[in-house]
Amino acid sequence: MTDLPRVKVAFDLPQEPGRPSSGREHLWATPLPDSEDVRLDNIPFFVDGVALGDVFSVRVGEDGYLYAAEKVAWSGACTIRLVVLDDGPLAGDVTRALDLLAPLFVEGEAAEQYRMLALTVPPEADLAAVKNLLIDGVVDGWWEYEEACVGDAWRAAE
Repeated sequence: MTDLPRVKVAFDLPQEPGRPSSGREHLWATPLPDSEDVRLDNIPFFVDGVALGDVFSVRVGEDGYLYAAEKVAWSGACTIRLVVLDDGPLAGDVTRALDLLAPLFVEGEAAEQYRMLALTVPPEADLAAVKNLLIDGVVDGWWEYEEACVGDAWRAAE
């Protein structure tokens, strides 16, 4: 089996305060064999409703870039955006925040200049434990977070 090259796929972002001014987020993806679809290889920072491993159909734009057209399959992973507070116990240290979440099988990508993490919570993780740690972190002043892509199991977890 040969490795397929990765491609960048653009996702249009709504123009809102707190969103990048480019209006677009580019994510790496791997084309699926015998298909026009791609599987996402990284965690989105800004686009909502998208998770690591999701499968999307794509279209080629007039500018030659690939654009996400439609979600074909959800990976089951949740995407959480987290901002580590500068004035909290973690002093804005995104690595320390990731270290706290890692035992729960949560992985992430950092935009350190914003003290921001894009987190992926795999479907096999203890969702209640992850959710409780996130809530405790807010209460203790470590971070703020928002749910960018979650499913029913996440919503039901307590």
